[in-house]
Amino acid sequence: MAAGLLMSSAIGALLATAVPAQGPSTGIVDPPPDRIVIKVATVNGSGCPQGTAAVAVSPDNTAFTVTYSEYLAQVGGGSDPTAFRKNCQLNLIVHVPQGFTYAVASADYRGFAALQRGASSVQRASYYFQGSSNTEFRSHPFRGPYNDNWQATDTTDWAQLVWAPCGVQRNFNINTELRVSAGSSNPAETSFMTMDSTDGDISTIYHLAWKECPDS
Repeated sequence: MAAGLLMSSAIGALLATAVPAQGPSTGIVDPPPDRIVIKVATVNGSGCPQGTAAVAVSPDNTAFTVTYSEYLAQVGGGSDPTAFRKNCQLNLIVHVPQGFTYAVASADYRGFAALQRGASSVQRASYYFQGSSNTEFRSHPFRGPYNDNWQATDTTDWAQLVWAPCGVQRNFNINTELRVSAGSSNPAETSFMTMDSTDGDISTIYHLAWKECPDS
């Protein structure tokens, strides 16, 4: 498969513009010149059946993109009773240039939702490195009536970034979830939320922060 956390808009702007190193107060530096390589170790979940999620790295090493093609939660009408919730866990192997470590500073999610009046939905995500504790889920609710593209962003202040351990390989885990509730809507009408698009591809972009590892 193609190779492939998160509270202040300032850090997102920092990554998007790839500004110069910020000095000892943050330790954040420019992305390393060498390419990083991200591979999918495992993909599990009802929202990402095998072969429907792919990962790619931006040329400037400031972001990576996860693309889903069958991520859909729905209720009402003739929907399967279990279809109201879909989830996906990606376990990624991230190879970074020697002497550097990274953190995910923000994540952008996009998709489409069609929610009847009285229905609601939520998009959630959490992130953690292998061997560390799970982060709290970040949630983004939506309420019907709604019939449009949606976008949600998780951001983290630089002081709260969780950095990959230096000198050890730790896989990076991303847990995402879509959940749709019929609420008071007409049970004969369908409400749904996707993390894909009509052409089958919508990208979730994860923006990276970088710093140099201390000398051993």
